[in-house]
Amino acid sequence: MRIARTESVTTHALLVLASVVALFPLVSIVVSSFAGSSGGPSLSSYSTAWTQGRFGSALVSSALVSVTVVVVTVLLASLAGYALATMRVPGGRVVLGLLLLGLVLPYEVTVLPLYELLAGWNLIDTYWALILPQIALSVPLGVLWMRTFFASVPQELLEAARIDGTSRFQTLRLVVLPIAGPALTTLGTVLFLFTWNEFLLALILVPDNAAVQTVPLALSFFSGAARSSDPAVTAAAAVLVALPVLLAYTVLQRRLITGLTEGAVK
Repeated sequence: MRIARTESVTTHALLVLASVVALFPLVSIVVSSFAGSSGGPSLSSYSTAWTQGRFGSALVSSALVSVTVVVVTVLLASLAGYALATMRVPGGRVVLGLLLLGLVLPYEVTVLPLYELLAGWNLIDTYWALILPQIALSVPLGVLWMRTFFASVPQELLEAARIDGTSRFQTLRLVVLPIAGPALTTLGTVLFLFTWNEFLLALILVPDNAAVQTVPLALSFFSGAARSSDPAVTAAAAVLVALPVLLAYTVLQRRLITGLTEGAVK
């Protein structure tokens, strides 16, 4: 009994320590962002950052790119994952191998070919330069993720749907997708976080068009230009950029954890 209690206290102490280490940078930035010129807390840094950094346009661009990438990727991943999990797809093993290769291949090696390709299509400095590559980079993860879920669906459920006369697409739409909520939500959340925080592609593919630049790139340009000025303004800009992601994670964290642990529970 005493050993179990000691282990519990030690575990909680380690968790508290890890939480403090993880939260300290965030808390420091938030506290710095409220530092006013008079020494007391103030919101002036947020007003200055919002006005000078033009983050309103950047937030709209990030939201447009992220939502488009998530919706298209989840749709394609659901269709492809269902086919690979429940049908005899010609060359299916080859497709899975290619998806695994796309998943483990560092995307940094594709940046220059992507630039040349998109430049040939006259898509540099457009939304398509951000949307199309990130869909392509997200599809391998999405397909493998959804294939794993669909493969765990009881065969009896699929056979019962076929006996009732439903087609494969109707089975997917009416039977499988309604129970795939946690998997879809988790995939969408992960893709949203990855897309929202993407910096390298934005830096290379939309370097000159401020109207389509996303918040990580806008923050980089702003902090670089304002580095010698007020650090509170830079901290406020960082909080503005991170706030939508934190809110999205806070709202969806329960569904995210459910989706991550669902396979283990089954």
